[in-house]
Amino acid sequence: MGPDDGATKAEPATRQRGPLPLRTIALGTVGSLTILICALGAAGTLVHDPLLGRGPLSWVRYGHGQKLATMALFVGFLLVVWAWVRLGRHVLAERVGTRAVLIASACWTAPLVISPPLFSRDVYSYLAQGTLPLHGYDPYLLGPTVLDIEPIVQNVHSFWQTTPAPYGPLFILLAKGVVWVTGTHMIFGVVLMRVVMMLGLGLLLWSLPGLTRHLGGRLPVTLWLVVAGPMMVVHLVGGPHNDLLMIGFLAAGCLCVLNRKHVLGVVLVTMAVAVKATAAIALPFLVWVWAGHLGSTLLRGFLRAVAAAVLTFVATFAALTLVAGVDLGWVMTLGSSSRIVNWLSLPTGIGELIHTLIGIFVDVNKSWVVNIVRALGGLLLLVILVRQWWLAREGGPDAVRRAGIALLALAILSPATLPWYLTWGFVLVAGIAWQRRQLAGVVGIAVFLVLTYSPAGEDQLYQPLYLLLAVAVSVLAGVSLLRPDPLRLSIRADREEQAAPSP
Repeated sequence: MGPDDGATKAEPATRQRGPLPLRTIALGTVGSLTILICALGAAGTLVHDPLLGRGPLSWVRYGHGQKLATMALFVGFLLVVWAWVRLGRHVLAERVGTRAVLIASACWTAPLVISPPLFSRDVYSYLAQGTLPLHGYDPYLLGPTVLDIEPIVQNVHSFWQTTPAPYGPLFILLAKGVVWVTGTHMIFGVVLMRVVMMLGLGLLLWSLPGLTRHLGGRLPVTLWLVVAGPMMVVHLVGGPHNDLLMIGFLAAGCLCVLNRKHVLGVVLVTMAVAVKATAAIALPFLVWVWAGHLGSTLLRGFLRAVAAAVLTFVATFAALTLVAGVDLGWVMTLGSSSRIVNWLSLPTGIGELIHTLIGIFVDVNKSWVVNIVRALGGLLLLVILVRQWWLAREGGPDAVRRAGIALLALAILSPATLPWYLTWGFVLVAGIAWQRRQLAGVVGIAVFLVLTYSPAGEDQLYQPLYLLLAVAVSVLAGVSLLRPDPLRLSIRADREEQAAPSP
């Protein structure tokens, strides 16, 4: 990626941490500000934009102007990635600690709080789903298209116009509250929805230190991975996505259970489920943690923990459903995401590959092949979930780590996978003790997952040339964590690397 601000290799843990890496923080801030400015033309902008509209700058929303804004936005994103990798080298060398990571994250995230939606248009669906109950419609039966409110409906992606909400009662309640405040003011609505989602970021900042302590990792590394990374800055906050709220409640709940605050922990995880149902995967694992704290036999402790956890879950979820003024109809809409077809879902990708190979010899319906492989993927997922759950029976931090593995498996083996789904499980395993090469892989994957969508929120997974460039950038980012200048573009970096001791 480029020369770092200082030494290039890990140094002894006894070395005193130096001053803030100001150049690195400034680099990422410039990148984030570039993204903000260019997003006005290249991101998920409004159909009728009151900021640019038909004014002298409206050209950035169309034709060559939009292409130029898109290219500049990618430059801004690469600056953020460059800064993140540089910061990672500082963290791994123990030249900086938690404070520097948090300051960098705040500087990189702050500009995007007021940005148009980035790499997604989901937030417009959120606003529409909050509008439905305000106007007497059941969000679990009807899609946004029934609304006779032009600013709300016309900005929802056409793919989701007729789709009922697949989210839980807590999220519907929050979305309804946002729309009650903002009305049809779409820009204010996007910003306020993003601020509400950032409650999850606050919960992560509270819970990650404790989870890292339990899992045996280093807090600066955990925060660098989760809070300062492009998946958080660009996808979860810039998006924004309600997955941020879900993983915040999930992480906080897991920490509470580990700290023997069992009822509070299950309440928090239930709140995560009431945002997105996938968080429920963690609950059976937390039962093992609770059972392990009871000091009884395995079976007796397990039965007591199950009874208490089920009672807590039912009471909490019923209360949230009652307050939100909805019913359990959302359970029937959970499969709506299966309409998404892309190869980030491993079974879907394998099904598409098999169909392509079979298609060389005979014409076969693609959906048949994909659905068969998806069904096999579901069976494999079930095996993995049961195995991880059983291996977690000793409880303790290992059960939380295995819950993270289970959520990662769910994201990858589900019929549909979107990039931010990988954050579900990652937030529960980020606090482990990482090896450098593992972190390099995480960096490459994180960068690639952002680049799988265009800034305007369109799938780019079937654009070969674009994907080739995305893979090249992602590999370069990962390698740059291990070596400051893998392309040998800087004489200074080359000399520093030769002089540095081996890790």
